[in-house]
Amino acid sequence: MLPASMAAATNRTRTRSRTAPPGLLPSPLLELRDEIDDRIQRLPTRLNEYGFDRFGFSPATARLLLTVMGFIYSDWLRVETRGIENIPEGRLLVIANHAGNTFAWDGAMLAAAMFFECEPPRMVRGMAEYYLPTIPFFNVFMHRSGTVVGTPENCSQLLEQEETIMAFPEGQRGFVKNYAQRYQLQRFGLGFMRLALETGAPILPVGIVGAEEQSPGLANIPALGKLVGSPAFPITPLFPWLGLAGFLPLPVKFRIHFGDPLTFEGDPSEEDAVVEGKVEVVKDAIRDLIADGLAARKSWFT
Repeated sequence: MLPASMAAATNRTRTRSRTAPPGLLPSPLLELRDEIDDRIQRLPTRLNEYGFDRFGFSPATARLLLTVMGFIYSDWLRVETRGIENIPEGRLLVIANHAGNTFAWDGAMLAAAMFFECEPPRMVRGMAEYYLPTIPFFNVFMHRSGTVVGTPENCSQLLEQEETIMAFPEGQRGFVKNYAQRYQLQRFGLGFMRLALETGAPILPVGIVGAEEQSPGLANIPALGKLVGSPAFPITPLFPWLGLAGFLPLPVKFRIHFGDPLTFEGDPSEEDAVVEGKVEVVKDAIRDLIADGLAARKSWFT
């Protein structure tokens, strides 16, 4: 099960990328490919004549990415979801705890869960840190796969189109941290709450367990990060010792728990102290979901 769609605002079209002949693919991969095609065609995405939406998303690129993510989701990280039925229709802000150190596998698996497990499937738009589009080659891939720079303008436009936005309010503070800080929620930014108040979008809290162990943080050397244009340079058991292979996650088991949707009312320009009170409600919900996930596991791998 996976995501993406191809349809113009007033004219829905179907497109398929070229694939290897069926005889060259093993049966499980053929089934996965067919499932991806079916779900992609069921996702209403506004495309131009070149096959991209206004933010650069390409269903053809998403199709290839989802094939890889489908394997990692089901066979490598063996993602287990709970509460998927809590996901409402229409515009939505999906807010979760963050971890990873080397690569945002938590975001990738959360997006995969909503594509593979939801009925109808949901295409999640990730909000990227501002420095990510400055990375050569990755910037193009980022946009083609559906991620956009997390500006308020981009978020508002996507929500107005009834899209689903995924955000990690801890940002880098949560993503890069030592293992001793695992599952300790860092300070949340307030932008997502102001956006929810402005657009009337419900917030879906999510607790993710497993991402802290996929690449346990041993240290962070920001000075090395500056040399490659990154605000951080995490040291893990695999990175940077194994080069690009250090971005691969350990085969831990992921648990993704979806909570009940939360709705908030108020002025989006309210004082920070007022908005922070609403943000704490979301943080408390995520803490409870994380605690449930931790209680459900026996070890990193089970």
